Order: sequence, then C-alpha cells, then structure tokens
Amino acid sequence: MQKKVFQLLVNNTSGVLSRIAGLYARRGYNVESITAGATSNPDFTRITIVASGDDEILEQIEKQLAKLVDVRAIKELEPDKSVYRELLLIKVRAAAEQRQSVISVADIFRAKIIDVAPESLIIELTGNQQKIDAFISLLDGYEILEMARTGLAGLGRGTEHITYIED
Repeated sequence: MQKKVFQLLVNNTSGVLSRIAGLYARRGYNVESITAGATSNPDFTRITIVASGDDEILEQIEKQLAKLVDVRAIKELEPDKSVYRELLLIKVRAAAEQRQSVISVADIFRAKIIDVAPESLIIELTGNQQKIDAFISLLDGYEILEMARTGLAGLGRGTEHITYIED
C-alpha cells in the first residue's frame, strides 16, 4: 500500500464534497484525509485528498475523480515537489503543577498555547504529519481530553504547475 495526495479544483457548488466522498464510499476506496477550502476565486474550491492503495487502485481513483462533472482539474502533489501542512488542536489535562512541562514540550515544537483553563490547555500546532505524530507521542504521559486534526492541505512548489481555470 502506498499513499498519494491529490489536489482538485472543483466548482464551488452545493454537494460537491459529498459527491466526491460518495465516489470513495461506493467503490470502497480508502481515504486517509480530505480537506476543502476556498480559493482566491470564489467560484472554485480546492480539495486535497490523501488516498492509499496499490498502484492500480490509486490510478483508478484519479480517473474516477476526473470524470466528476464539478472537477475542473486534478493533479498529484508529489512529496518532493509540494508542501504539505496539517493543523492539530489538542486539549491536554494539565493541572497547575503539570502545566510548565506541557508548555515546554509545546515550545520545542513551536506550538501555540491558545487556551488555558484551570485543568487543561489547548495547543495549536501546524506542520507535516510526522511532526504532528511526534508531538502527540511526546504527550503520551498526559491525558489527551480532545483532539482535532484537519488532514493535509498542500500546494505544489514554484510556479510551473499552477492550474488556471478559464470559463
């Protein structure tokens, strides 16, 4: 099994994300993450999908996505030619006597403390998946109360592979 990161530019219409997710569900494809957000043009949405499977399955996924009416462009974001980031929000139980040690771990990873409560901290961290995973593993001795990960967002490096959509 290998992973591929696909970037789609789609028409910003209602239901487009559910149609893409439905394609995966109907065919039993494995989606590791899917993120969607506005682009500089409000008519389009950028969707980043991380999928896993063998070469045949990943090729089939790309072909099936390209057939969807709202998909205007699709490309693979290759690791050496792209930048990937993920956002983590994590709430850790930290009484006053534990708080400084949790903050020290956060500082090592350049994470931000975005909320402090009497018994917990909420920490924000952005980075690649390995950085996020390493941070979570270092918090192993603390009780993680809640956690939210966005999944990957990515862009290709440089200006050679920009997709321009004309009506």
